[in-house]
Amino acid sequence: MRLRRVIDDLAGRAPRRVLSIVIAQIDAALEGVVLAAAVTIGELEPPLARLRIAEVEHVGDAHRGRLVAELGAALTTPIDREDLFRLSRSVDDVLDHLRDYVRETDLYGVRLDAGAVAMLEQVAVGLRELRRALDRLLERPAEAAEAALAAHKRSGRVRHLYAQALADLLSGDITAPVLKQRELLRRLDVVGLRLAECADALADAMLKRSL
Repeated sequence: MRLRRVIDDLAGRAPRRVLSIVIAQIDAALEGVVLAAAVTIGELEPPLARLRIAEVEHVGDAHRGRLVAELGAALTTPIDREDLFRLSRSVDDVLDHLRDYVRETDLYGVRLDAGAVAMLEQVAVGLRELRRALDRLLERPAEAAEAALAAHKRSGRVRHLYAQALADLLSGDITAPVLKQRELLRRLDVVGLRLAECADALADAMLKRSL
């Protein structure tokens, strides 16, 4: 087994395998975004969405477990191991908070409006930029760095949309449903913050790689 890993490292397969696992994590997070948007616009009933996103989260956790095992066994990694672990953890946090958003939508019995959908769209774009960065990291590192920066900008857009949606929500009477909607908005804001952490982890790794 050890010899096989040495051969994989020499052939350049190990770094690609590590990156593919993180990309699979991002794909699971993207599925979470789709489910969160579907429950927001009423295409999917909250109890069913809650069950489905729990399954997606389980898949994401499995990928993270694979990555931890891979990092412990790989002789070389495409970027710093600590940064890879940090990136993986932040992607996991994105999916965890999307799960909580869906769960709380069911628990509170309220839905958000188009402002929340716009926030989720920005999260999806940011995740796709992260995916693009990892896909290009080995052959086109300059493009990878640009994609990481683009992902960070999307997280900033999420925060801007959150502030706008919150101002609109609180412009009328403060009722119990409004307070519940505020909590849901805050959950999406936290998703944006975790997306920023993903981008920062990758940007830091790219900087180390260039030194």
